[in-house]
Amino acid sequence: MTLHADLYFSFRSPYSYLSIGRYRAMTEEYDLDIALRTVMPIAIRDPHILFTGNPLAPRYIVVDSFRQAQFHGIPLRWPRPDPIVQNLATREIAEDQPHIYPLVRMAQAATRRGKGLAFADEVSRVIWSGEIDGWNEGDHLSEAVARAGLDYPELAAEALSDAEALDAEIAANQDTLQKAGHWGVPTLVFDGEPFFGQDRIDTAKWRMQQKGLVKR
Repeated sequence: MTLHADLYFSFRSPYSYLSIGRYRAMTEEYDLDIALRTVMPIAIRDPHILFTGNPLAPRYIVVDSFRQAQFHGIPLRWPRPDPIVQNLATREIAEDQPHIYPLVRMAQAATRRGKGLAFADEVSRVIWSGEIDGWNEGDHLSEAVARAGLDYPELAAEALSDAEALDAEIAANQDTLQKAGHWGVPTLVFDGEPFFGQDRIDTAKWRMQQKGLVKR
């Protein structure tokens, strides 16, 4: 019996990037379907947290995410450009955000097609791996989308023409994440239980094995 779970994911989260390939690999090895539930980064979704949280938090996140990347053998570099246009010195978030809205809408369009996990994995590698400067330029995104088995012009057109409906679906993702008992990403929700963080993947698999997870 195929088990089902939801993965709440952000394209600005290094921990989301560190988790997505491992969750995708799990679906390939096990009789498991994971639906991608993309949410807006916290800088857009709840920006006051960036200004009121402990000032040590951003530095720790950077140090720890790079350490975790080394531990798991996953290439990581802060994106160039950052998916969120923000002054990192002042934490001020720009009103104009040319990158994140198209990304998130296309990811939701991919979820509509049952390929959200593949989309997020391929695209986040282009953004986060450090192999590419200017991931938003040229054919980098279209090639990543093709590797996910999707058509980039089709997704990009849908992100423009159906933006309002896609935004409503993304907002619903954010609501269901809260209802599941968490607010951060990555969070996998299985059988009503949230597993927050890239360091809870093995725990989530253990729980799913208790509920009948088997290899394909």
